[in-house]
Amino acid sequence: MNATSPGLLPAGILDREDVRRSLAEHDFAAVFRLLKKHGGISQNRIAAACMLTPGKVSNVINGETQITSFEVVCRIADGLRIPGALLGLAARPWEDAGDEAVESVVDELPDDESGDVPWRPEITVSMAARMTRSDLVMDRRAASKAIAAAAVGGAALLEPLEGWLLDEPAEAVPVALPNGRLGGRECAELELTARKFREWDHKYGGGLRRKAVIGQLAEVSDALKDHQSGIVEQRLFRVMAQLAGMAATMSWDSGMQLKAQNYYKAALRAAHAGGDIEFGTNVLAGMARQMLYRGRPKDAADLVRLAQDGSRGKIGPRVRAMLYTREAWAYAAMGRVTAFRRATMQATEVLHEAGGDDAPYWIAYFDEAELAGVTGGRLLDLARQEPAKHAEAAAHEIRVALEHRGAEAGRSHALDHIGLAETLFLMGDVTGGIEQTHTAVDAAEQTQSRRVRDLLAELYPYTVRKDANRGLREARDRIRGLLTT
Repeated sequence: MNATSPGLLPAGILDREDVRRSLAEHDFAAVFRLLKKHGGISQNRIAAACMLTPGKVSNVINGETQITSFEVVCRIADGLRIPGALLGLAARPWEDAGDEAVESVVDELPDDESGDVPWRPEITVSMAARMTRSDLVMDRRAASKAIAAAAVGGAALLEPLEGWLLDEPAEAVPVALPNGRLGGRECAELELTARKFREWDHKYGGGLRRKAVIGQLAEVSDALKDHQSGIVEQRLFRVMAQLAGMAATMSWDSGMQLKAQNYYKAALRAAHAGGDIEFGTNVLAGMARQMLYRGRPKDAADLVRLAQDGSRGKIGPRVRAMLYTREAWAYAAMGRVTAFRRATMQATEVLHEAGGDDAPYWIAYFDEAELAGVTGGRLLDLARQEPAKHAEAAAHEIRVALEHRGAEAGRSHALDHIGLAETLFLMGDVTGGIEQTHTAVDAAEQTQSRRVRDLLAELYPYTVRKDANRGLREARDRIRGLLTT
């Protein structure tokens, strides 16, 4: 392919001296102005081709920002079909592919860290496809690096999520796609598979089935690269959102915090593309919970507000109640006890409205037992600072949760038992704490969740005392034995 090949740019424009000079100097303000002036290409078309927002292109042209990212330069080269040599790059993959090549440039999209990547369905598909490709071939060394990568917060986390507030996805760039062959039966099978994966995650936790979920997500991404009927495409995006959300939870449960965030972003975009406001709200709540576990309550509160702003009047009572518990959790983490109690009361009142509603299956778990478990866990957070004020109330709520959900709850069941053991130690009931610790270890042995093991590690110090009796030593040995396997 040469400078006069058919594409977005008119023939001959890359032969102009002023265009070539601006490209060589990476003066993209001048490049974009010259393309508008001599090529008749609008800012919106430039933005669409380069996977930038129109606002970003406008800021570049006005001199308010510069493009310095190597990845963005590559996107400009590929989107506008500018040969690599004109930009000081190696030859781009498409240059020797001939005019019949139809590979999409969005296959090389960077992680959506800047908020500049438009919320368009085809971009969501390409982002998911790229993530799953790299994840499925990840070896142990790469997995170790993924575990070491820290989750981001602040503007770096929140800015790329602002597209959630858009009423509709941005208009797709027209491109010829092969016709898809999926119908209602295939969609129903994929939906059932996603539901089964969620049941497994709820019961076992951890990463044992993470690769299976990611593999299924890759299959759905491939299906969405074809031209499907409108209703099939919507259902596929909703399945993609659920699978990406599970991949996020499983990645987090395996200690891969940054990967979890990236899958959450893909899930939110897919829910937006599929018009599933409720599940998108659930995704943001999941991101908030991750931030709370990472000790970042302000980020969590911002995520909850974003979820609430984008879902007013569009979600059922169970999802609304769950959001209130995330808000309460953030308040508790910030030491705002009165605000915590107020949000918890709001969650209780809204949950009472649910009754026998036909809520989506993925939120059916959020019932009185779940509310009690979450509330007990937050009271335990407060009890660590002031045991006399909050430990007894925490124990009561956790016992309510345990009475109403059994071992089939898997990870939640184990977390409840560990939390109850700690509250008993905080209350000075050493005998009860020892007995409950053994029960907690029994429950923890039934799940592969890293979160369960992290919380069990927080219980360990209560068993380490100079005057430790035989019971404490045995409890300590059981915790240590599980954590070292």
